[in-house]
Amino acid sequence: MTDERTPSRPGSTARAWLREHSELGVCVLLLVLGVLLLTDALTMSVDITQRGPVGPRTVPIAVGIGLLAVAVLLAADVLRGGRGEAEGGEDVDLAEPADRRTVALLTGVFLAFAVLIGPLGFPISGALLFWGSAYALGSRHHDRDPLIAAGLSLATYFVFDNLLGVPLPGGPLMGVL
Repeated sequence: MTDERTPSRPGSTARAWLREHSELGVCVLLLVLGVLLLTDALTMSVDITQRGPVGPRTVPIAVGIGLLAVAVLLAADVLRGGRGEAEGGEDVDLAEPADRRTVALLTGVFLAFAVLIGPLGFPISGALLFWGSAYALGSRHHDRDPLIAAGLSLATYFVFDNLLGVPLPGGPLMGVL
C-alpha cells in the first residue's frame, strides 16, 4: 500500500507541500508590505519643528509593525496545520470564468481617472470614476447614475478639501467651487 503523498516524480514533493501551504504566499506578501512601509516611514523626512509624540511617522510605523506581526502569526498558524476555510456565504460558482469585460471596464475607468484628475480636477474626474464604476458593475440607470456620481464626487471633494484640509485638485471648477 502506498501513501497518497508519495511523490510520483522528482520535485513533486516540494510542489505538493507548497500547494498544501499556499497561505504562506499571503504571509510573504504581508511581510514585504510591512518591511516596505517601515522602511518608507523610517526614511521619511520630518520637519524638525514638529512637537508632540504623534507625527507623520506614527501611523505608518504602527501599521508596518502590525503587518509584520500578522505575517509572523499567520505563518506560524499555517506551519502548525491551520487552514483557511472556504467562504460559505458567497453565492459564487468557482467553475465559471472571471467576467473579463467587467474587469477591463473597471481597469479603464481607474486608468482614465488617474490620467484625468490633473487636467480636469477631482470633481469632474471623480464623477466619471463613480459613474464608470457603476456602469461597469451593471447599473443601467442612464438618467440617474450621472447625477448621483456628480453629487457623490462633489460631496467627497468638499469633505476632503474643506473639512479635512486635504487639498484635491479642483481643475477648471476651482473658481466656481
